[in-house]
Amino acid sequence: MPVALIVDDNDGNRKLARDLLSGAGFRTLEAATGAEAIALASEHEPDVVLMDIAMPVMDGIQATRAIRDEVPRARVVMVTGSAATDDVSRARSAGASAYVTKDQIARDLVRAILDAATV
Repeated sequence: MPVALIVDDNDGNRKLARDLLSGAGFRTLEAATGAEAIALASEHEPDVVLMDIAMPVMDGIQATRAIRDEVPRARVVMVTGSAATDDVSRARSAGASAYVTKDQIARDLVRAILDAATV
């Protein structure tokens, strides 16, 4: 069973992602901060990481870089409210495999995760 790590400081967003991913056959782990995400990724080596950009303590860009260094095979899907070109560019530079805005989440998230996991 593939493993997905959901990283978002918003409980509701994590629950929505957990419900979608569980229904798609993923075992899920959750973190509310970038630092928690790095620790969980190092321990569990997830197949896919759903990463919010804007979080307290450590943002998703920093956490993505660290996770990709620790678990190079993990594919990171940025899930964020921003569609700004600069954010997309920074996410890609940090090692994100895909970028999904939160308004696309219900429609496109599972497809983006599955695509990223098979890269």
